[in-house]
Amino acid sequence: MVGEWWTPLILRDVAYGVKRFGEIQQDLGISANVLSDRLDGLVGEGILERHVYQQRPERHEYRLTEKGAELVPALLALMRWGDRWQWPNGSGPVRVEHSDCGHQVSVEVRCPHCERELEVGELRAKVRGELRHLPGEHDPGGVSGRRLLASKDGVRLEV
Repeated sequence: MVGEWWTPLILRDVAYGVKRFGEIQQDLGISANVLSDRLDGLVGEGILERHVYQQRPERHEYRLTEKGAELVPALLALMRWGDRWQWPNGSGPVRVEHSDCGHQVSVEVRCPHCERELEVGELRAKVRGELRHLPGEHDPGGVSGRRLLASKDGVRLEV
């Protein structure tokens, strides 16, 4: 669900306070049927919740759930990447800051033990515990899953 085409933009809009169907549709230029399907899916997955704001006719607005709010750092990481690679001087049009002090926030991969930010080449993926279902040869994740399982020490993430 999170990997579907419109999902990050819908979640961004809801996080920015664009919560009503018509507003989201207008902002994104998305067709009504596609938006309706995506919103239904996000509500069904517990990422968004619907709230009635008008009774006759009944109309809803959408809000992030706790599960949905936990996706905000992923959205910020995508924004940071876009700012760095798509905008002159790495400064995109939006700045996200801490409301208490006004400083810009950052998203980083950090080791709590070493207390420092890590580079991609310092990361290793390992299978956590015992897998209940191994992906089949032609299933998504089958190749990478077999690679992880074959390595006792895990797989170093590559640049």
